[in-house]
Amino acid sequence: MPIQRSAAVELFWKWHPRIYRWTGGRVGGKLANLPVLLLRTVGRKSGQHRESGLTYLPWANDFVVIASILGEPKNPGWYHNLLKNPEVEIQVGAENIAVRAEEAEGDERERIWSILIAESAEYTDYKDRAGRRIPVMILKRMTSSQISA
Repeated sequence: MPIQRSAAVELFWKWHPRIYRWTGGRVGGKLANLPVLLLRTVGRKSGQHRESGLTYLPWANDFVVIASILGEPKNPGWYHNLLKNPEVEIQVGAENIAVRAEEAEGDERERIWSILIAESAEYTDYKDRAGRRIPVMILKRMTSSQISA
């Protein structure tokens, strides 16, 4: 049975990034058969720094995150923040990495989705429950010359 939003889940996700950061990903570094990263964005409305723990798929030298929010009917805030400012930082284990977010489309999106389902079948339920097209975001590593000052 896939996880659903509840007070316990909300509490877990509130504390997860802190524990992950403190342990360099040794605690909380894998969930639902997938590795976990920390995504650091800036709120599109508030301008405040946000940090979200997200499962991901390794994708060549990059990272794929899924805006499923456990099958909720709306896209998560971090997705909207990425649309406004796609250049962000992630933490994978103890490593901080500058990335640029791009939404996967077409055949690439479908290929990613099929791999995702093979790794973590819960995403089929999230898709059914969401009633929306769940965005698939590729977080592409940036070189030092690409990073904004």
